[in-house]
Amino acid sequence: MLKFGSKNDVNATYKCTVCLLEDTEIVECDFQIHHKGKYLVEHVCRQLNLIEKDYFGLRYVDASKQRHWLDPAKAIVKQVKDMDPILFSFRLKFYPPDPFRLKEEITRYQVYLQLKRDLLHGRLYCTPSEAALLGAYVIQAELGDYDPEEHVENYVSEMKILLKQTQLIEEKIMELHQTQLKGQSPETTETNFLRKACTLDTYGIDPHPVKDHRGNHLYLGINHHGILTFQGSRKTHHFKWSEVHKLNYEGKMFIIHLIYQEDPRTKKKHTVGFKCPTGAACRHVWRCAIEQMLFFTIPSSSEVPSVVSGGSFFSFGTKFRYSGRVEREILEDIGPLRREEPTINRVSSLRRKASSVPATPSTPIASDLGYSSLPRSNHSADCRLDSGGIDFTDPAIPLEPVSEDQEMRTRTDEKDSAEPEAPVCNGKTTDLGAGLQDSGLLVSGSEWVLRESFDHSSSEGLGVVGLGGGGGGRSSSRSQTPVLRSAAPVALRPPPTPPATAATHAHTTRTFSLLRAFVPSFIITTLSLLVIVIVVLETDYETLGALRRAPEMIALRRLYYEPAKQFLKAKLMSSASTQVVSTNVRPIET
Repeated sequence: MLKFGSKNDVNATYKCTVCLLEDTEIVECDFQIHHKGKYLVEHVCRQLNLIEKDYFGLRYVDASKQRHWLDPAKAIVKQVKDMDPILFSFRLKFYPPDPFRLKEEITRYQVYLQLKRDLLHGRLYCTPSEAALLGAYVIQAELGDYDPEEHVENYVSEMKILLKQTQLIEEKIMELHQTQLKGQSPETTETNFLRKACTLDTYGIDPHPVKDHRGNHLYLGINHHGILTFQGSRKTHHFKWSEVHKLNYEGKMFIIHLIYQEDPRTKKKHTVGFKCPTGAACRHVWRCAIEQMLFFTIPSSSEVPSVVSGGSFFSFGTKFRYSGRVEREILEDIGPLRREEPTINRVSSLRRKASSVPATPSTPIASDLGYSSLPRSNHSADCRLDSGGIDFTDPAIPLEPVSEDQEMRTRTDEKDSAEPEAPVCNGKTTDLGAGLQDSGLLVSGSEWVLRESFDHSSSEGLGVVGLGGGGGGRSSSRSQTPVLRSAAPVALRPPPTPPATAATHAHTTRTFSLLRAFVPSFIITTLSLLVIVIVVLETDYETLGALRRAPEMIALRRLYYEPAKQFLKAKLMSSASTQVVSTNVRPIET
């Protein structure tokens, strides 16, 4: 990403695009190499006129197609390596347990937008009757009171509110909209929506596909209540934060250490493990769980400890330290608020069904792990809201969440084979180039419509670059000197290699040998440990006094070190005396 040693690296400016919760809104921002993630989050919150910014964060997908939250305490450049263009998504990171304890209406409006997205993508799972009521609230907030002259026939069918809308549930939405919600203002409707949504089990849940010890496919969710697991549409486990003693991971295994209070006198320890598709996905789940637990349980950010997990004999593991305020500090903050409540610009963001997103899992699934029964990229894969003769309490019905960070991978494959012409908007050629369709950015008339689904293969960022026009090709997201790339690969003929040189090269090529790698490592490790033991036992440093007086070190000295020392000393003395005797003995002259 950067060339070490270059004098221009310090002053290099990078461009990034942030997709907001509204479908059609984006924020473009410039940052430099020394800027940390907190700078970008605060910039977006200033653009949205948000003061209660601790609940929000920026999410991105790296080059290996793994999702991450932007760390506010680390440099942005180090977190988005190999990403071009740089694309973030502004999302609600910590769902407040009670949205009505938020101090400002504009913050609750952002929570409403996030929950509306969760409902659309299937993360806010609910029964058909609850889905119809939430959908009716959305219709009332967007369209207002029912007007027979304007709202004719099945006017709900034109809108995309739920992941899977059937005619039956659309009729129920229209019935509620026409009879029960008349006269409610957008503010009142959004309040009722929040009051209903925050009572659902899947409130604040971002499902992660995992397997239990029996190989059953589950979805693991984390929110302010704790860690929940779902099998199909049924909640199977709920590990409360008060019961969680420790969280760690080893490889692909996410491990939860629990302490149950069976009765006032006895406590029972229990360990539960879940296998994730990849090691990176497991590390992401562990980090999300640690952040959620610390945010909702720690009384003060000054008491947040450093957490290390994932280490083994040959690795140091992952070290994580939470940065920012916790929920209790936010609620107890009695600082001065602004004099006037900021104005909320409510823009209709309901999309047509033509721009619906496919039902895809929230995390990339490796086919070699046997996750074939988990939801796939399919426009008609989800049938949860189809209430025609289906028992929604049946655990066999899968919970199929959809992530807005994904899109069908076949679009990318199709674009690799044929490069389209640069699109024209308002008479100006855009600079999105061939990556326009892959990014999820569609042109509709004279306005841009940003699809809320980005494929992991596009890393949330094949997309929105240079919306203001410019050249005809795809431009870089960075303002530093671009790297010259040829339009087509040029075949260069290498100079002929003499047969003797080629033979010598083939002969000197070596394959990796485990024995050759193990023996030097073993020797170096043994010698290092020996030097450390000698330094501890033979020196009189006060800092090593406690270690020297440890029972293990005393036993090591008496049983092994002192006998070995005496043996080597005797051998050296005997060899030295032998050499002295041999030098003093002279041959007898005859």
